[in-house]
Amino acid sequence: MVTLGIESTAHTFGIAIIDGKEILSNVTDSYTTEEGGMIPVKVALHHEEVYRKVLDVSLEKAGKTMEDITLIVYSNAPGLGHALRIGHAAAKSLSMKYDLPLVGVNHCIAHLEIANLVTDAADPVLLYASGANTQIIAYDEGKYRVFGETLDIGIGNFVDTFARNLGLGFPGGPKVEQLALNGSEFIELPYTVKGMDISFSGLETHTKRLIPQVQKEDLAFSVQEHVFAMLVEVAERAMAHIGKNELVLGGGVACNKRLQEMCKIMCSERNAKFFCPENQYLVDNAAMIAWTGQLMYEHGITREGINPYERTDEVAVTWRS
Repeated sequence: MVTLGIESTAHTFGIAIIDGKEILSNVTDSYTTEEGGMIPVKVALHHEEVYRKVLDVSLEKAGKTMEDITLIVYSNAPGLGHALRIGHAAAKSLSMKYDLPLVGVNHCIAHLEIANLVTDAADPVLLYASGANTQIIAYDEGKYRVFGETLDIGIGNFVDTFARNLGLGFPGGPKVEQLALNGSEFIELPYTVKGMDISFSGLETHTKRLIPQVQKEDLAFSVQEHVFAMLVEVAERAMAHIGKNELVLGGGVACNKRLQEMCKIMCSERNAKFFCPENQYLVDNAAMIAWTGQLMYEHGITREGINPYERTDEVAVTWRS
């Protein structure tokens, strides 16, 4: 089966082609700004403008034509409504033009499924750290259950807002990581863990007030140390709670080397296994969409439309035993 996947939940538009378990291409084009953040209408215009180019490049890299494709898959949830509609329209038009079946995929679940494909993880806890999403996810009783999550904003949105307050532009994560490398003084900041959940809104307000008073490098360093410690704490608590000994990272924020290092140390100390896919599978990408949709289709599942607010634990994972 040759599957074409489309990702368009947020700032990234991507198209990937897989043949069975082999990823033939995984092409992305992302909306960026020099200052400010994401404007949904502009994101949608970006996706519309790059769609044909990304499709052509992905097919060329895969060595395929549309006549070789047997299944169309797209991200239908959750995400920005404006962006999701572009991906759905692209998938629907290809499905109708080439008379191909169509499957809509939950983006959050796809982050875990791609990790199962490209790493040796068997039954991991996923620390999912991305723009709008911050969740601790694991499979249990027919669904991917959320054992902990943010109570307000996602870790990526927090970091992007922090970067915007520093005047760094969007996306902010890589710029904050680079700035933090030059920081040395540890600044005490709010640390909000409530059971299995975490909160970033208080920290966002506090850091905004601190920016004129301290070195930006020290503040970036301290912010990373605080928020990543929060993520690692709830991930470890979830692993202990449900008795799993594997941790895998997913989401764009998971590209941060300091977060990876902290997760590796935690897993080492509790004799657990740590897995981290390469960056192209951590960030929003279409390979994870194609792979998950293919699994679903092989088990008789098709979905259409978009659902910007669908939660991870609302999807029945009937393709997994």
